[in-house]
Formats: sequence, C-alpha cells, structure tokens
Amino acid sequence: MTSLPNSIRLAMAGAQPPADDQLWLEPLQGSEALNWVKQQNQRTLQQFAQGSAFPQLEKQVLDILNKETQIPWVTKFGDYYYNFWQDQKNPRGLLRRATLDEYRKPQPVWETVLDIDALGKAEGKEWVYHGSQSLEPEHRYCLINLSPDGGDAVEVREFDLHNKRFVEQGFRLPAAKSVVSWASADELFVATDFGSGSLTQSGYPRTVKRWRRGTPLDSAETLYQAQPEDMRAYAYHDDTPGFERDYIVRMIDFYRQETFLLHANGEQQRIEVPSDAEINSHRDWLLIKPRNDWQLEGRTYPAGALLAAKFDDYLAGRRKLEVLFTPSANQALSGYSTTRDHLIVGIMQDVANRLEVLTPQGDSWHSRPLGVPVELSTVAAGGIDNKTNDYFLTVSGFLQPTSLYLGSLDDEDEPELLKQAPQDFAADKYQVSQHFATSQDGTRVPYFQVARKGLRLDGDNPTLLYGYGGFDVSLLPSYLGARAPTWLERGGVYVIANIRGGGEYGPAWHRAALKQNRHRAYEDFAAVAQDLMDRKVTSSRKLAARGGSNGGLLVGNMLTHYPQLFGCIVCEVPLLDMRRYTKLSAGASWIAEYGDPDKAQEWEYIRTFSPYHNLKADVAYPPVLFLTATSDDRVNPAHARKMAARMQQMGYQQAYFYENTAGGHSAAADKQQSAFNAALVSEFLWHSLNGAG
Repeated sequence: MTSLPNSIRLAMAGAQPPADDQLWLEPLQGSEALNWVKQQNQRTLQQFAQGSAFPQLEKQVLDILNKETQIPWVTKFGDYYYNFWQDQKNPRGLLRRATLDEYRKPQPVWETVLDIDALGKAEGKEWVYHGSQSLEPEHRYCLINLSPDGGDAVEVREFDLHNKRFVEQGFRLPAAKSVVSWASADELFVATDFGSGSLTQSGYPRTVKRWRRGTPLDSAETLYQAQPEDMRAYAYHDDTPGFERDYIVRMIDFYRQETFLLHANGEQQRIEVPSDAEINSHRDWLLIKPRNDWQLEGRTYPAGALLAAKFDDYLAGRRKLEVLFTPSANQALSGYSTTRDHLIVGIMQDVANRLEVLTPQGDSWHSRPLGVPVELSTVAAGGIDNKTNDYFLTVSGFLQPTSLYLGSLDDEDEPELLKQAPQDFAADKYQVSQHFATSQDGTRVPYFQVARKGLRLDGDNPTLLYGYGGFDVSLLPSYLGARAPTWLERGGVYVIANIRGGGEYGPAWHRAALKQNRHRAYEDFAAVAQDLMDRKVTSSRKLAARGGSNGGLLVGNMLTHYPQLFGCIVCEVPLLDMRRYTKLSAGASWIAEYGDPDKAQEWEYIRTFSPYHNLKADVAYPPVLFLTATSDDRVNPAHARKMAARMQQMGYQQAYFYENTAGGHSAAADKQQSAFNAALVSEFLWHSLNGAG
C-alpha cells in the first residue's frame, strides 16, 4: 500500500470525512442554492468570458456546428429517411424527411415534419427533441419524445407522420423517465411513473403495463413489477417480419437482468441465461454475450464471446451454441448490428477496429470481412432496417472528417459514398499517434495523441488529457471538428487515454476497475499523464485533465489524489460526493459500478475515491472548473455545487463553477449552448496553463 498516493492511504487507514455542511446546495430549485449558482456563474463568466478571444472562439465553434454541409444523419421509417436538424435559424431543430433518391443529392430538398422551435413558441415551453419511434409496418404513426429542459424525463406524444400533426386523443404521457414501445397499432407497452410506489430507488419505472387506445392510463393492464431495489423494468416488441416477439426486461442493476418472452396467452417465460449476459434475437436465432466466463454442459464460454443458438430450441431446453466471436488478450467485440439476413460485427484490436459479416447457413455461420480497416480510425456499420440487407457504413478519425457510405450485403459491390462531412480545420498540420503507458501494476495502457507535426519534445506543450474509464465505454477515434479551434489550433496537444473501466479490451478491462478496484482506472490515467511528461511532450504545469460524468469522477480523483501532475482540471457533470451519490437523482442505478456506500464494508473503499471527502487543507490543488446543468436529472448538479463550495470554503479560490439551466446531462440544449461551453472551457484551460487569455 506504500505506493499509493498519501490521500488514498489515509482514507483506507480510517480517516473520517468532514461533516457535510453543504447539504443546502442539494435542492435543485432551492432559492438559496440558485442564488449561490447565480453568483458563481457571474464570477466564472467575469473571469473567463470577458476577454477578446471568447466571442471569436464561440463564433468559430458555432459556425462549425451550424455548417449546412454537416452530414444530416438519417433513420429510415418506411419509404422516407428522417433527419433531425439544428442550425442557427432552427436552434431547437426540425424533424424532416426525404426519399433516398433525394437524400443522395449534395443538397437535398427536405420536407419539414415538425418544427420544435415553433412548437415551443406555440406552447410556451422550450422543448428539446429526444427522438421518436414509428409504428410498423405502415410508419404512419410515431411516438415523439420531448424533454421540457433537456433532461432524461420526457413527454411522449403520438404523432401522425402523414398529416404532420399530433394525433387528437392519441397516446400521451406526461414528462417522466418512461420507456414506451408499440405493442400493436392500438396498444403500447408502458413503463412510467404511475404514482406512489411505481418507481425504483433509482427513480426509474418498476411497473410495466399494456395500455390500450381510448382507455385511461390508470386502467392499463399490469404485466410485471420489478423490486424497489432493482434498477428498472420495461417491455418492448420485436417487429421483425415472421419473427414478431414481445419481451419484458427486469434490470436488476446496471449489468444484470432477466428477460422474459411474453407469449400471446399471457405466459411469461424467462430466457435462461446468466443474469449478467446480454441477449438479443435475430430472426430464428438467440444471441448471447456473457460478461463473465460461462460454464455450460461441460464447456466454458469466455467473457466477451458472442454466441448463437436456435431460439425455439433454446427455449425448449436444448443448449447447442455456436461461437460467433472469441475474444483474446488484445481483441474484443465492440458491438454488432443486424440486417435481414446477416450480422455486422465490430472487432477491436488495441483500440483499432475492423468489421466482419456473419451469415447463418443452416445450423452454422459463415464469416467474411466488410470494408478495409483504416489505421487509427473508426470504421462502423449498422443495418438500416430488418427488411433488407442494406447498411450504412461510417469512417472517421481524429483528423479525418466522417464519411457516410450506403451498401448492400446482397452483392459484393463497394459501398456508395453518400455524404462527406466538411473539413473544419487544416488537418495536414497535425499527426495522430498511439502510445502505451505502464500503469502501477504493470498493465499496458493505450492512449492516442494528436499534435502538430514536428512537435518539439521540450516539456512545454499545453496538453489536454481526456478520459472516462467506466461502464464498459470505449473511447475510439472520432473527428475533432469543432474541438479543433478551441484547443489544437491554439497550439495544444490533445490526448485520449483508454484506461481500465472502459470496454477497449472487453469485459475483463471493464471489470478490472469495478468497485474496490476503482483505483486502477485512476492509476492508469496518472500513468498516461506521467508518460506524457517522461516523453517530454509536456510538464505538470502545462498538462490539463478533462472528463465528464463518470469521467468527472475520474478527474475529481486526479484533483484530490494526483494534484501534482496537473496544471488545471475541467470537471463536467460529475459524480463527486460518493457518500450520497445513491440518494441523488439516478445514482442508485450505478451501485453495480461503484458499490453501496450504505454498506460499511463497501464505504471503506468507496471513500477512497470520493473526491468530496478527500479534499484537504493546505494542498497545492490546481485550478479547477466545474460545469453542470440544473436540469441534469441523471447526475445531480449537487455534486459539482457542493465540491466547488467546499473548496472555496477551504480557501481554494481557484475553484470555478458554472451551471447551465437547460441541457440535461449534456449541459447544452442546443448548438449555441454547446459553443458557449466550448469557448468557456477553452478560455479556462488556456488562462490556467499559459497565464493569459
């Protein structure tokens, strides 16, 4: 234990956390709390948003985000391809559509289906569009999700895509963290807030009902009820032609679930797989991906494998499994998608990915490559619908604008280039490289570096190190675009660390930083920081750390345990108070990731990575900027509020805070707010690392 930072050793030795005197900041709309927020916002804006560079940066970012040549991403509903588009004239956006022939054109003529700005103006609400799902097979009706503030809670309304208006007396649910699915033309599966006792301790629905058109919601038929301590429950309908099925899902926690097949007679048959396995269906096949090694009938199927069994045979008790993918030490499954007759599988090797097409042939499967891997780039593909073998394929890299292709697995033709994102900065000035740091326990940790060509290795380059390290999330190369003017073009080096807790090397990489092993993610990030200094890319006074959500917890621990490594820190929509995180918003849903602080033996290790409790007086903490949103109903803004307030109370006036009102967990409801946040962060970083705006 002697090799751990002093702050961790003291916490593990039993040092008691200070009393929580910042509880008054927890009420989201509390008048005292909001007055404090207003004062903090003014202080931060006065410090970093008043310089001459700020409006220019904000405009540069906004101009990039609002380019008409950005790729209009589409989803196919019937004969139309639907796109949600935001620009300067339509900040909250337009839901619009075009035929494929029209979409192929360099400048398609779009038909507006729903104007979110106009809707908000007419109803006196600043709606944020959160997606829609259409009703098969006609695709005339859809369910549209509208958030009143950008948070996860949405109002659900039935919409007529033919007449382009909401359905009078149609299905409608008030704002809640609902999960809704079409069961038929006149029925919905609904999991929502039905009133007292209908939510889990995480604040998600635990009751699933079937709601028939024309009847009151409170008369809907109850199908299932999860336990209060479970994460959530929901139901959905698989509308694959010829293989229609209904499912009920009980999410026990973030990584364990039980899935039931709902038969026409009302019988609920559990699909018998390990509770930590992810399952899906593809026509007459059941797909299974175990998170841990699975012992079955004398054979071991490794964690992270992809398995297939004949659906009906498996439910009848026969356990013949086909192995579609087997992981290795440096190779993992990044995901898969289905078309009518095939699977498209993404495979990562040292965070570089490639694609394969898997096709069932009788009782076995055939594999062939799809596309050509591009070095230090991300290649991804997904089926367009379940009625064809058409697919979209994208290629993107840090310096490579995204390309969108359309292909068909029915032929061997090369996919057709449909759209090319614009070049937002002079990429030829920069180069991308991949490096490996050695963590404290000897583990090799990969990271990407984007820097100017001919970078001088003199330890004096402003460097921004970004990470996440949790929830099995992988950080893959993606085009920097609007991020370039705020950092690269100001002379900075950009680095992404692929630390443990993520999914870059499969379930074992994620599992290595769970709960009592959380410190491994932080050791990895610190190792990357040290490697950057050892390679003379930068020095501690020129190195910044940035992360959001779970990544906010990551950089919060950099602040409290490794302050000597960083010149400043940007901590966005973070978890920081790990003693009370399960009491705040959706926090209880993450116990499987972090542990339960209400259990004494688990609090013993959780407190070692609770930044709020590891703050100490007379420590040379670097400047830190906390960013959050009042409307974030996933990670409560109280985490950032309390951390900033406690630091200032302890005399650390270099702790800055900014809270947007809207935007939810993204802290931005539109592109204007995104551009503002980007400029604010850039100015903070540049001022902190260079001493000037």
